[in-house]
Parts: sequence; structure tokens; C-alpha cells
Amino acid sequence: MNEIASSPASPASSPRLACDSSRLIVFLAYPEMGLLDLTGAQTVFWAASKYMNARNLPGYTLHTASLAGGLMHTAEGLAVNTVALSDFDARTIDTLIAPGAPNILQAMNHSLDLVAWLAEASGKAKRTASVCSGTFLLAEAGLLEGRRAATHWLMCDMLKERYPAIEVDSDAIFVKQDAIWTSAGVSAGIDLALALVEEDCGREVALLVAREMVVFLKRPGGQAQYSQLLKSQTSESAAFDELHLWISHNLATENLTVETLAQQVQMSPRNFARVYKLKTGRTPAKAVEVLRVEAARRLLEESERNIDQISRLCGFGDEERMRLTFQRNLGVSPREYRSRFSR
Repeated sequence: MNEIASSPASPASSPRLACDSSRLIVFLAYPEMGLLDLTGAQTVFWAASKYMNARNLPGYTLHTASLAGGLMHTAEGLAVNTVALSDFDARTIDTLIAPGAPNILQAMNHSLDLVAWLAEASGKAKRTASVCSGTFLLAEAGLLEGRRAATHWLMCDMLKERYPAIEVDSDAIFVKQDAIWTSAGVSAGIDLALALVEEDCGREVALLVAREMVVFLKRPGGQAQYSQLLKSQTSESAAFDELHLWISHNLATENLTVETLAQQVQMSPRNFARVYKLKTGRTPAKAVEVLRVEAARRLLEESERNIDQISRLCGFGDEERMRLTFQRNLGVSPREYRSRFSR
């Protein structure tokens, strides 16, 4: 794997010549990039090549490349051997992939020449993709203006603030917009790579790779990348942590009104509604709705209960009310969601 993904090409196998019509995948390397952002997706393409070659079909040629070539240290301390980007004709590249970095802004500021190369090469390559905070590299290169994009949920607000022309999807595992693909945090690069393999090689090969890596074959994007309850516990709404846990344990109760919630935190309904909106950015009613949708999603994915049962367990009351709530929040019905995401 390391030899395929990271070693400089020998003169006899120049990266300009992708043999047997295999798809050339180039991973962009820079100082302090995330190791799993890089290797997770690489392993998917490497495994897909095995299955394609076993069928006498072309797979992928993988290269990790930096501006100057040579050893590149990751954030975790492991050094990766890279080839020089000047070795490639961008017109022969099937997919450019930009991994993220834990401190992406600092890493990006030290890699502006790489961003400039990416801005030019992306227009010539067939596809361009990013893993985790690698979305910032695509954004800085001007590739995401007017487009929807995903990144790690902890960095969504920073991406919105820095690049207001981007429609940031904080819920998606990955997003495809024309020839630009972006993905969420770290391991979501595996989901992204599986989707690319499915597009290139078909669902059967992608499923074989997913089984080999002991991961789920994930979908055409759109599943939540984080828990709403977890998000609430990492924001300024910590004062309401116990309330959120209480709500999650009492979702079957239909009358989770402002008065009921205010009583739990020993506040007046009016003051509670005001303070809650100030601290969390959403009304109490919307918070209950979001937690109900999340609980229903989990049951649709993992249980065999019918939709009417799930609607009652999550406090929607009936299937129709749950359907309308799903359409409003997710743009799909519960049945469509189950058919797409059920395990």
C-alpha cells in the first residue's frame, strides 16, 4: 500500500503515463496534513484496484504529491514520501484530492503556492475532492464559490465566516457539486472515496471494498455527521445539558411545551424561551423537533420497527406528522430515508 500510494514514480513508470487506462488519483501533500485524511481514502482506491484488476479491468494509479517532492511530515509525525507536482500533466489526472489538517489555517498560509497550483490544475483534472478541513484549500483556491460544501462540523462556522459565498452543509457526510466533491471530518474521506469508486467501478466493487474495510457502504451523501445532542454539549448552551438529556429520554411525551421544559430548569416560561434562544440559537420547540428527528433517524437506520411505531416512540403522534417534519428538515420522507440509509 505505501509503495503504491506514496513512493516516487520510477523513470520506467512516470506518473504522466497511467498504464492500462487506469484512473490517475493524485493526493496533495503539504506540511502538517492529517494522516488519516490521506490514507483512509488511499486505502479505498487501493482495495478497489485489487478487485478491478482481478477482473482484468483497469483500476487506479495512486500518487501522493507535493510542490517539491520528497518527505512530507504529517501532523501525527509520520513522514510520507511524495513526488513533485511538476511531474504531472493535470489534463491526465482523473481526481485531485486535498486532505485536511488539524490546524488548517496555519497549514494553508504556509502552502499558498500549493493553493495556486490547485486553482489552475482543478480546471484541467476530471474531478477535485477534499477530505475534512481540506475543503478550506478548495475554498481558498476559489473552487467553491456559489456551491454547497461539507467539512468537519467543528469547522463549519469558520468556513461560513471566512468564505460567505459558500453554502456550508453542516449535516452532510459528503457533497457532490458538479465535478467538485467535499467531505466531512477525517473518516468521512472513506465515505467519499467509496462514493467515487461506486461512480467509477459500480456498486458491487464499492461494496466489496466496504466489506473488506469493515465499514458501511455509504450512500449518496446526506446522513448527519454528528449528533445534535453532542453538538449542544459542545456549545455555549452547556447550561441546558441536563435539559437536553431529559428531553432525549422523554421524546415519547407529545406535550414537550415551553411550559414543561421551563419547569424542568425552574425558570419562568417567558424567561426560559428568551434565554434558551440566546444560548442555543434556536427556539425550544425547534430543539425538541430536531432531537425527535435525530432519534427517528437512528431508529429508521438501525431498527425493524415500522414507521408508525417510530412516530409514536419519538413523540410525533402519527406517521403523517412525522412525514411532514422529515420533509421540512431533511427534504425526504421517513420511508425514503429508511430505503437509503437502513443498515
